[in-house]
Amino acid sequence: MKASNQHHSFLRLDHVAFSYYSNLGEVNVLQDLTFTIEKGVFAALVGPSGCGKSTVLSLISGLMKPVSGFITFYSEDFSAPRIGYMLQHDHLLEWRDIYHNITLGLEIQKTKNKENLAFADQLLEKYHLSHVKYHKPSALSGGMRQRIALIRTLATRPDLLLLDEPFSALDYQTRLLVSRDVREIIKSEQKTAILVTHDISEAISMADVVFVLTKSPCTVKDVIPIAFEDSGIKREDVRKSTLFQEYFDTIWREMQDENTEP
Repeated sequence: MKASNQHHSFLRLDHVAFSYYSNLGEVNVLQDLTFTIEKGVFAALVGPSGCGKSTVLSLISGLMKPVSGFITFYSEDFSAPRIGYMLQHDHLLEWRDIYHNITLGLEIQKTKNKENLAFADQLLEKYHLSHVKYHKPSALSGGMRQRIALIRTLATRPDLLLLDEPFSALDYQTRLLVSRDVREIIKSEQKTAILVTHDISEAISMADVVFVLTKSPCTVKDVIPIAFEDSGIKREDVRKSTLFQEYFDTIWREMQDENTEP
């Protein structure tokens, strides 16, 4: 894994298993899933469709509990991590302007104080979105709405960001621009993040490390550190590099193996 000296363990999944019961009996979704993510690292999970990628995020966030195994967070003061979720749809409330959408999380958490409101304003200013502060969501493009959804998540000061296919509703051109912006914002704010995506190119261009998952019952097949910076390649140029193609071919091959195995 791409780990420099400032990184230390933040999240560990140890032999995690998850299953549920349907009218066909027990369905094993995850089996013996083990990986570590270090603080400040942007990780991506890729794998065959329906392998359980979103289930992994639900377990990490505490929305669901593993059947066996452990999910451990490390923090210096032993506090529980604050987790922010970014979904496929922005879920902005149409009857609220952008500012009151961004402060919604603070209202829900009852932390809408002067300091946090000032922080929300700073985020809008920093990422050049102040001019739409009093617009309704319907006035914004899909790409801008997703940037606002990210600012809303960041306003609650999460320790970990979970991104569940947040760009899949966008057209290709917008998706490229917004995914690049979102990576830059997350890196600028020094957040730890996990992205679930079907798009191998998106995973490579955004992540510091890609976890390739097997088909269900899902476990980790491979861990691929993405090291463009070590090769002197700037993030805005990665898709044009031969190294990008090498990463893509490696991940594509592993995913094809999963799709073709009996």
